Amino acid sequence: MAKRTKKAGITGKYGARYGGSLRKISRKYEVAQRLRYTCSFCGKNALKRQSVGIWTCCACFKTISGGAWTPSTNAALAANQTLIRIKKLENPDA
Repeated sequence: MAKRTKKAGITGKYGARYGGSLRKISRKYEVAQRLRYTCSFCGKNALKRQSVGIWTCCACFKTISGGAWTPSTNAALAANQTLIRIKKLENPDA
């Protein structure tokens, strides 16, 4: 097999096309989408991207919806924090 380059990484398939900065940006997303993430149900590092926005755990076989590149988006995290804050305001005893 041919020697792979460290610099190009996963975007080596694009060769010299599209420019360096665009390849760096696409590399960030492609690496993120192929990572395994921690499952919120079983706690194992087995959550994989099945298709755009669909994430499946290889250990407990649960399927969740999430972002296109990562299981949780910044908007989802902000919404969850807002809901938690509202619940605390409504019920200060808990």
